Amino acid sequence: MAKKKVSRRLLVKKLDAAFSKYIRWRAADSDGNVKCVTCDTVAPVKSMQNGHFMSRKHYSLRWHAYGNCNPQCYGCNIGSQGNQFKHGQYIDHKYGEGTAMRLLERSTETRKYTDQELIQLTKHYKNKVDEYISKHS
Repeated sequence: MAKKKVSRRLLVKKLDAAFSKYIRWRAADSDGNVKCVTCDTVAPVKSMQNGHFMSRKHYSLRWHAYGNCNPQCYGCNIGSQGNQFKHGQYIDHKYGEGTAMRLLERSTETRKYTDQELIQLTKHYKNKVDEYISKHS
C-alpha cells in the first residue's frame, strides 16, 4: 500500500512548529527562560513566541534564523503587531547596523521550497531543539 502524500500545508505547519521551538530554545537561559527582544519580559520558553521582523508571508525569510526571527512575548508579537521598530533596532544591534534594512529588501524575493526541503528543515530544527533541551535537563 502506497504512503499517502502529506499535504504541503501540513509540511509548512510542522516546520513552523519546529522552527518556533528552535528560535525560543536557542535563546533560553539555563533555567529555560527566554527574554523578549522588544520589551525585555522574561518567561518560560513555552510562554514565548517566535516573532518575525518581516511577516511569515515572506517565504524568503519565514525560516530565517539569523535576524528575521527572534523570541517575543505575546504582547509584543500579537498585541503590538511585532513591535517592528524595536524589533528592527534589536536586529541591528545584534547582527550589525543595516541588517534590518537588508531583511526588508530581501523580503521581496520569491522563494519556493520543495516538499523535500520542508521535510529536511523540519528534521534539522527538531534535532537542534532536542540538543538545546538536553542541555537544559
